[in-house]
Amino acid sequence: MKARAVGYLSRREYARDELARKLRPYAEDPADIESVLDALQREGWQSNERFALSLVHRRAPMRGTARIVQELRQHGVDEAVVAEAGARLKATEHERAQAVWAKRYGVKPSDRGDYARQARFLASRGFSPEVIHRILGRGGEDE
Repeated sequence: MKARAVGYLSRREYARDELARKLRPYAEDPADIESVLDALQREGWQSNERFALSLVHRRAPMRGTARIVQELRQHGVDEAVVAEAGARLKATEHERAQAVWAKRYGVKPSDRGDYARQARFLASRGFSPEVIHRILGRGGEDE
C-alpha cells in the first residue's frame, strides 16, 4: 500500500484526506492507511502545506480567493494553512480578476444585462463583490 501511495504522490501532490480516500479500496484494515500516511508524512513524501501551495499555484490564475479557499477546505487542509493562503491570494485578487475579465470580455458593460452577465461570470470564478465592482464599475458608472 505504501508503494501505491508513493506512486500517487510521484505524479502530483495530494492532501492527506484525499490520499486516504484513494488508498481505502486497497486496505484490509483502516488503521493500516493511517500508519502508512503517518510514515509518508515523517519521510516527507506527503505534506498538506505542499498540496495547498500546489493547488493555489494551479488555480490562482483563473479563480478567486473564495473558490480556492473553499477547495482547500474540501480537501481537509489545516485551517491555519487555508488562512495563510487566503491572505496571500487576497493581495493579488484584483489583478487576477482583471486578467480573467480582460481575457473573456475586455470591454466595460454597456447596459444592465451586460453588467449582470459579466458580474455573474466573475462571481462564479470566486471573485469577491468588491473586486467585481472595482473592475466593472458600480452598475454603469466607471471607476
